[in-house]
Amino acid sequence: MAEAFICEGLRSAIGKYGGTLAAMRPDDLLGEVIRAVMASAPSLDPTAVNDVIMGCANQAGEDNRNVARMSALLAGLPETVGGATINRLCGSGLDAVAIAARTIRTGEADVILAGGVESMTRAPMVMPKANAAFSRQAEIFDTTIGWRFVNGRMKAEHGVDSMPETAENVASEFGISRTDQDAFALRSQERAERAIECGRLGQEITPVSVPQRRADPIVFDTDEHPRRTSLDKLAALPAPFRDGGTVTAGNASGVNDGAAALIVASEAAIERYGLTPTARVLGAATAGVPPRIMGIGPAPASERLLDRLGIATADLDVIELNEAFAAQALAVTRQLGLADDAEFVNPNGGAIALGHPLGMSGARLALTAAIELRNRDLSFALCTMCIGVGQGIALALERVR
Repeated sequence: MAEAFICEGLRSAIGKYGGTLAAMRPDDLLGEVIRAVMASAPSLDPTAVNDVIMGCANQAGEDNRNVARMSALLAGLPETVGGATINRLCGSGLDAVAIAARTIRTGEADVILAGGVESMTRAPMVMPKANAAFSRQAEIFDTTIGWRFVNGRMKAEHGVDSMPETAENVASEFGISRTDQDAFALRSQERAERAIECGRLGQEITPVSVPQRRADPIVFDTDEHPRRTSLDKLAALPAPFRDGGTVTAGNASGVNDGAAALIVASEAAIERYGLTPTARVLGAATAGVPPRIMGIGPAPASERLLDRLGIATADLDVIELNEAFAAQALAVTRQLGLADDAEFVNPNGGAIALGHPLGMSGARLALTAAIELRNRDLSFALCTMCIGVGQGIALALERVR
């Protein structure tokens, strides 16, 4: 089988909810990132792109009607280049990279743009149609995150806990204390702050021009979700999701906007178009877990993948673990036998600091891990994340020498 490589890749800076990217449609945002990625590979003939595969978890508003295809057209790619939008909720962007790599490894494609987008700020409110003539009943759902149009059987058989409630479930079942969660969150913030200040995160960001109604466009190029804090400030935050709970706004990821795109290519395409390979995609795996403890999903997904590849946890040089909540991140690292403060786990901070634009986050993990392998001349990286409704996904990378 052919090998699949991550080559050039870029992402937008991550916007906070209602922040700088609030003025930008998700299809425009992803289109800008795709355009920048293609510009970073000037010798790549756009007609050689076999497909555009992008993750998006919402798809209920401006990201409907196949945002991958629309963004590719808005980016100026030829009409002959197709596009598909996939939805594995939080794991969508990482799954897009995995699908692109599998397609290349089977020989069905040579160049695929993979990534993801989410504008949680612009996620719409939705209403169901009346289910009976002359119905006076009206419901409205916020599509930003979580359940809507709930199936009664699903609720009865598996529960429909909100994301923070699942984190409380994980904290309770796996014995994750509030103190340890807050300490993890503080480390994420401090690492992200260092990575921003030294320019490390800037290496993966392309500036995005955000239009303004009555002013010049804003050039957005720095993640705006990170915030300075302390253990005392974190400890003072309320835990509103359960009496005696431990999950707070300070030890959870944010509600955010962002987009990312990577060129995934075969060795033949790399030679033909002068691309720069950064990391080889070794494989990917998913696993299901009870929806009420969805946050533990990365552990079985990672174990399944590493067992299949014959790679031990001790062989990993970098782990990019999406920090949906500190509770689930700690439960996962402990199940994998890692220290709570392991330096090679999210060395540049994670989603608690940077934010979590659902469909984009997994692609960001892959991009961040590939750059980290290159910068530090390391060998193996693991990208893994939990997924709503009870799943985990993992993808392994190897540095190209």
